[in-house]
Amino acid sequence: MPEVAANAVEAVLQSWPIAENTPYAMGDVIATVETEKAVVDVEAETGGVILKTLVAEGAEVQVGAPIALVGEPDEKPADLDALLAELGLSPAGPVVAPSPPEPRPATSTAVSAPAASSNGSGGRVFSSPLARRLAREAGLPVEKIPGTGPNGRIIRRDVEAAIKTRDTSSQATVPPVRPTPASRPVTVPAATAASQAFTDVPHSRIRAAVAARLTESKQTTPHFYVSGTARVGKLLKLRQRLNDGGNVKISVNDLVLKAAARAHTLVPAMNVIWTPDAVRSFSSVDVSVAIATERGLVTPVLRSAERMTISSVATAVKDYAERAKTGRLRQSELEGGTFSVTNLGMFGTEEFAAIINPPQSAILAVGAVREEPVVRNGRLKAGTVMRVTLSVDHRPIDGVVAAEWMRAFLALLEDPVQILA
Repeated sequence: MPEVAANAVEAVLQSWPIAENTPYAMGDVIATVETEKAVVDVEAETGGVILKTLVAEGAEVQVGAPIALVGEPDEKPADLDALLAELGLSPAGPVVAPSPPEPRPATSTAVSAPAASSNGSGGRVFSSPLARRLAREAGLPVEKIPGTGPNGRIIRRDVEAAIKTRDTSSQATVPPVRPTPASRPVTVPAATAASQAFTDVPHSRIRAAVAARLTESKQTTPHFYVSGTARVGKLLKLRQRLNDGGNVKISVNDLVLKAAARAHTLVPAMNVIWTPDAVRSFSSVDVSVAIATERGLVTPVLRSAERMTISSVATAVKDYAERAKTGRLRQSELEGGTFSVTNLGMFGTEEFAAIINPPQSAILAVGAVREEPVVRNGRLKAGTVMRVTLSVDHRPIDGVVAAEWMRAFLALLEDPVQILA
């Protein structure tokens, strides 16, 4: 299993595009791997043939663990099992992902412990890091969860099944409410029983990763917030002119992304991140754009956004959004950046504050474009405005720097020709 993401300890073998005993050429995709953020195609470094796959599709595998035995294109071992044994590998059966264990009725909330040898470790419990974290968050002892992974290893679906079993048994054994001698009878509303019906949707890898990172951010990053309101009438007119007869349709968010990158060049002290030993400053502006998918939130990065044309920004964002829906973003497209933009304006949200995506130092939350009363030259008129909120890491960025950035950004929105400069 290759380390397809920096510091990754495990990944999911999503699929085998090439069947066993089928030759492949250099550059062919021989495996598809899912990380916490993306689906990555593993390309062959040389031509060859997959003699035997060692893990099932859908299995969680530690980085560096063997997943297949490969050979020369025309290689056909006389005794494949003997070859696997010589390499210290157990012959694998058909590549079929094991089914999660069926929940069994229980009379208590405890999860039955497997036999000491069921894990194949003589008492030592093997489990994936994700499974240990999910078990810890659910308050379940990981050593008491039956494992269905390779050699009895405890993986995510085992923990999810244990949680479901516990919750089911908890509902079945809830004692009736009885009044104490010193109290009056308690009347339970009729809607209470119905309100306890629920459905658990297992966390996707992306959602679990986002939850962990944002929790870490709020616990370790000292956030402060700067808000502003821009008159965006000229911005909307510029967008209309760009879209009239243009081959690439420009959105308001595309212009906001470009304005944010431009503001970073005007206030370079914002283009930094915090590290344990120093404040790291960058020469180019890499901006992440938040994209919501059914599997969770992803933030692909626009590299050197300050040098991109507005049409190239629009094209890149559209491409990211389409590939994000199918989980086809590359891992390299999700790494890096000092700044993010998230926009809920299309849902009518007027304003909100976002959580910084570490190790970045700031994120801009963009609200809806609305018509509101504004004062111009001492007179009240109707105007088109947009509210934004900047969340900032106070460790590398001082309040005055964030205020300077916000002033520059609002000026760009109100005089949008500068965005295209």
